[in-house]
Amino acid sequence: MTATTSRPAARLGAADLARIAVFAALIVVLGAVVVPLAGGVPVTGQTLGVMLAGTVLGARRAPWAVLLVLVLAAVGLPVLAGGRGGLGVFVGPSAGYLLGWLAGVVVIGLIARSGAGRLQWWRVALGCLVGGVGVVYLFGAPVQALVLGTPFWPTALASLVFLPGDLIKVALATVLTLSLARAYPPAFGTAFRLREAAPRGIAAP
Repeated sequence: MTATTSRPAARLGAADLARIAVFAALIVVLGAVVVPLAGGVPVTGQTLGVMLAGTVLGARRAPWAVLLVLVLAAVGLPVLAGGRGGLGVFVGPSAGYLLGWLAGVVVIGLIARSGAGRLQWWRVALGCLVGGVGVVYLFGAPVQALVLGTPFWPTALASLVFLPGDLIKVALATVLTLSLARAYPPAFGTAFRLREAAPRGIAAP
C-alpha cells in the first residue's frame, strides 16, 4: 500500500469533526457538575464526558475532543469545572489530571473498541476503568503532589476519595454507551454493533 492510498484513512472528515465538536461540548457542559474537595482538585462530571468520548469516538478521534477542550481552556475560556480557564490551570494541582485525560481517552478507545466489530459491555466498562480512572490517576496524583509540595504516597492515597464517584461514572458511561449503540449506531462512526446475548440455539446476528 502506498502512502497515497493510506492517507485518506487518517484524515478526519466533516462528520468526524462534527462528532468531535459535540463531545468537546459535552465535556464542557458536564463541568457544571462540581463537588469541591480539599487538595485543590474538585470532583466533576467532566471525566464522564471523557469516558463517553473514548467509548463512542474511539482512540483516534476522542483525543481531538479532549484537546479542543484543553486548548479552549488555555486561551482563557471558562470551559473547565467551576468556570476555570487560562494557562494557570495547567500549573495547578489538577494539571496532571487534565493531561491524563488525553492519555486516558486513548486507552479507553483502544479497549472499548477492540471487540472485532462489536461493542461488549465488559470491554466498555474495562476501558473506562483503566483509561478513565487508572491512567488519569497515574498522571494526576504525581503532579498534584509536586504542585502542593506533599509526599507522593499520602497524596496518592488521598486521591482515592475520588474513587467511589469515578466508579459511578464508569457504570454510567457503560450504560449510556450501550444505550446509544442501540438507539443510534451511526454515532460511533463505524460498523460497531452491540453484542447482545442470544437465546440458546439461536445465533446472534
